[in-house]
Parts: sequence; structure tokens; C-alpha cells
Amino acid sequence: MTDSTFAELDALPTEELRERAFAKARERRDLSFFWSVFKHLPDADEASSLDGAPNTVGPTIEEAVALWRELTGHGYGEQEPLLRAAFIDYLQKH
Repeated sequence: MTDSTFAELDALPTEELRERAFAKARERRDLSFFWSVFKHLPDADEASSLDGAPNTVGPTIEEAVALWRELTGHGYGEQEPLLRAAFIDYLQKH
């Protein structure tokens, strides 16, 4: 994915960027990326039962993102530009 330009990635919808970045992070087993995304979701403080420990019982970060989006019925809110930038940055670096 490192061969994609910023403009090509920026033209994609946020959900497509998320899917690509999450796929890359899963491949790399990059928990820190998932955790950084989760912390920037709206109302992430309310979901602080996930403490980031590798042996934590509970949903994965990806499941938490999907659940949040399903329950709230909307996108990433005012955090969308920040998350888009994080997804694009991750895809270009990895």
C-alpha cells in the first residue's frame, strides 16, 4: 500500500480507509494502532473498560469500533478528519 499517493488515499471514503488500515494493522498485529484509533472515537471514555492489556477479556478494538458505529447510527463525528489522517498516514508508512 506504500505505493498509493496521498491524493489517491484521500479520495477514498473514510470507511474504505478504515478497512484498509485495519487490514494492514491486523496483518502486522499492531495493537498500538488499534488502541490509538479507539481512543479518538467519540465517547471513547465511556468505553474505558478496555484497558489495553493483551489478556483483557472483551471485544477487540475493531469490534468496539463496529459496535460503536452500529449503536450510534452515525459516523466518526468531529473526529473524522483526525481519523482519516491517521488511516492515511498508517497506510503510507506501512
